[in-house]
Amino acid sequence: MRAPVRKMGNSAGILLPEPLLAQLGVEVGDDLDLSLDDGRVVLEAAKRLPRSGWAEAARELAEAGDDVLVWPEFGNIGDARLKW
Repeated sequence: MRAPVRKMGNSAGILLPEPLLAQLGVEVGDDLDLSLDDGRVVLEAAKRLPRSGWAEAARELAEAGDDVLVWPEFGNIGDARLKW
C-alpha cells in the first residue's frame, strides 16, 4: 500500500486508511506514538491512562447536578484516610 506525502499547513503528512487504523486499534482523534526504527517510521497506539478523563467527567456531572449518591447510606465519611 502506498500513500502520498501531502502538504498540511506548515507541515507534511499522510492519510491513514481506515483498515490500518482499525488494525492499530485507534480512531480519529486518538494519539499515536511515532518513532524511527532502522529507517522505518513506526506508529503505535499511545498508551492510555486507565482513569484518564475521570476528573473532567465528575466535574461535568457535578455542574449538571447529576452527582447525587446512588447509595446515600454509604457516604464519603472517612475517605480522606484511604490510601490508594
